Amino acid sequence: MAKSDTAYFVFDIESVADGALVSRLKYPGEKLAPTKAIAKYRAELLAENGKDFIPYTYQLPVSLVIAKVARDFRLVDLVALDEAQSRPHEIVRTFWEGWRKYDRPTLVTFNGRGFDLPLLELCAFRYGIQIGDWFAEDARSFDQPRYRYNNAAHLDLHEWLTNNGASRFNGGLSLAANLIGKPGKMEVAGHMVQDLWDAGKAAEIHDYCRGDVLDTYFIFLRSRVLAGDIDLKREHALIESTREWIEGQAAKCPGLARYLEAWGDWKSPWA
Repeated sequence: MAKSDTAYFVFDIESVADGALVSRLKYPGEKLAPTKAIAKYRAELLAENGKDFIPYTYQLPVSLVIAKVARDFRLVDLVALDEAQSRPHEIVRTFWEGWRKYDRPTLVTFNGRGFDLPLLELCAFRYGIQIGDWFAEDARSFDQPRYRYNNAAHLDLHEWLTNNGASRFNGGLSLAANLIGKPGKMEVAGHMVQDLWDAGKAAEIHDYCRGDVLDTYFIFLRSRVLAGDIDLKREHALIESTREWIEGQAAKCPGLARYLEAWGDWKSPWA
């Protein structure tokens, strides 16, 4: 398949806190080690609002998985960027370069407008990576990829399902996936990523990210049914071909094997 035939990048990011940055900005003068600074900040956040997830402005990506999807919505490949080393600067560079080399495919996320894209933009700022074609400041505002309602550049399925924030979507990605019979969150959830990283379990983080991307891909397919791009018969065929693809990869990827074990099929009420 030619690069130009890849029309969509369905992706997700897992990230961890930059402990040195947290120490320097949140606790100046205390000379806290990065791990201790992260622990202290998480404890403060937990006490304040019941959640200990550190804001994305203090985060670095350690896993980014992309599902390359063809114009006819077939899954072409599933790749984890810089998987062997999980270097944030390489993950960010490779993402933006890949988006450009594949002729700027439509980005598809679940809540990516609120987290994934801001993090990728901030990291490009941090590392001095040029992404002028993403900002496209000379274009009309509604043609710029960052424009909130430009679904041709970035389709955020969370915003799509909520009519751009007009309603609240309690349950998130996991609920949306379960509505169509897919696993959703299994043994790992987002709040566990920091602890997994600290324990040296990068492989488990990549596998978790793969699962989220597959869920997002299947949610994307159902969104295309609603939008009239495909019908349920075509969606079913795409799902079956994807399952076959996953089965072919599962022997060398424990995360995909676990995803298959949790697999479910959507049941039509008219069947």
